Amino acid sequence: MSSAPKQMRTSSRTVALEVLFAVEFDDAYANLLLPKLLKTSRLDERDSALAQELSFGTLRWQLFYDRVIEECAKRYADEIDLKALIVLRLGAHQLLGMRTPAHAALDETVELAKQFVSRGAAGFVNGVLRRVSERTRDEWLGIVLAGLENPAEKLAIEFSHPIWVVKALQQSLALDGRASDLQDLLLADNIAPLVSLVALPGLARKSDFEDLPIGPASPIGALLDSGDPNNLVAFREGRIRVQDQGSQLAALALVEAKQIGKHEQWLDLCAGPGGKAALLAAEARVNGATLTCNEVAPHRAKLVRQALAVVDDNIRVTVEDGRTYANNHSAKFDRILLDAPCTGLGALRRRPESRWRKAQSDVAELSALQEQLLQSAWDCLKPGGVIAYVTCSPHLAETNAIIDWAKKKLTGLELLDTNEVLSGINANLHLNRTRKTAQLWPHIHQTDAMFIALLSKTAN
Repeated sequence: MSSAPKQMRTSSRTVALEVLFAVEFDDAYANLLLPKLLKTSRLDERDSALAQELSFGTLRWQLFYDRVIEECAKRYADEIDLKALIVLRLGAHQLLGMRTPAHAALDETVELAKQFVSRGAAGFVNGVLRRVSERTRDEWLGIVLAGLENPAEKLAIEFSHPIWVVKALQQSLALDGRASDLQDLLLADNIAPLVSLVALPGLARKSDFEDLPIGPASPIGALLDSGDPNNLVAFREGRIRVQDQGSQLAALALVEAKQIGKHEQWLDLCAGPGGKAALLAAEARVNGATLTCNEVAPHRAKLVRQALAVVDDNIRVTVEDGRTYANNHSAKFDRILLDAPCTGLGALRRRPESRWRKAQSDVAELSALQEQLLQSAWDCLKPGGVIAYVTCSPHLAETNAIIDWAKKKLTGLELLDTNEVLSGINANLHLNRTRKTAQLWPHIHQTDAMFIALLSKTAN
């Protein structure tokens, strides 16, 4: 489905369904698509908020709703027409995850089924949702968990995460000394985060954040409790941007890793879509450094250029394969940010569909790519330089295992104490100071679950 028929009235539910269909059939990202649809829909602020809750909430709780739907339909979810299943998930979220009156949820969802699936499907949707409405969320939870003995499987359904993700998060938490935090983390993944803003150094004014609480994680960040950031003059003028504070800390850690010398050369090796690049560009401008950005995909490179324009539209953006970047740029850079492609398990709050996009089988391929990119970044690094290896994932195969590989394979590597650097940026971060690599957590730091490691190359 590309869009609702022109003759139809645009509503929160039609916008939400458009998002859900696009995510499923076009691999769209809900957080990128929804704002575009809301602009064209002309929904007011209240209905826009409803559309967001309908779409994001349905995506977050998909696994739990599928189990409930299976109980009511007396068939497995993969035996149900996919469009009808998506409509059922949307209805289930209204009945079990929101305060929508049952009659409104049923009537409106059945109407969606008529318009976007078929009249036959509408009858099926009506029958299933009536059964869903007969019990509360807690009652359904007890039913779908009954008879399950595997604790990880129970948590997977209760908090709507794939079981392999639950196990991966459990392992990472245990290594970070937070084994008892698993349920808190899973719950945090299912709570929509506040809009996080960053004040670009050298561009933002003190007054830009005067009415907003600074932090809590980044000293140049703030959280927007409500409203649209477009209402802020500083946002419209580009002095402040939307950016997770974990991402801010990753860029700041690279800048603060060691004293900045004269005329340093910096590189953002995998820069798309450009959020961290813009912050690095601002820091480079303040500190007299020169930044180069690289992105392998031309359309993402365009986004990088757009992100950089407010800081300096003369920053060089290359479009090359990061794995072979050192072929033309060997030992050229003093600081390198490697924000490596990953499973995205650290951003499940903002990108709820990400938990359904990847499988355990994808991790090995991503790990191999991360090693190749880190080798390339290392070859691009001058002696005495530093790399920030960053992933928006706490999965051990993408974090600690990559650093273990690096310590064995990269000659002259010194692992800097990233937690010490971050504590110098913000002393109240509650980091695990027994480790040299840093792992941030949504339920503790109110950030994405960013992993940050600082690697220095021994000077000759």
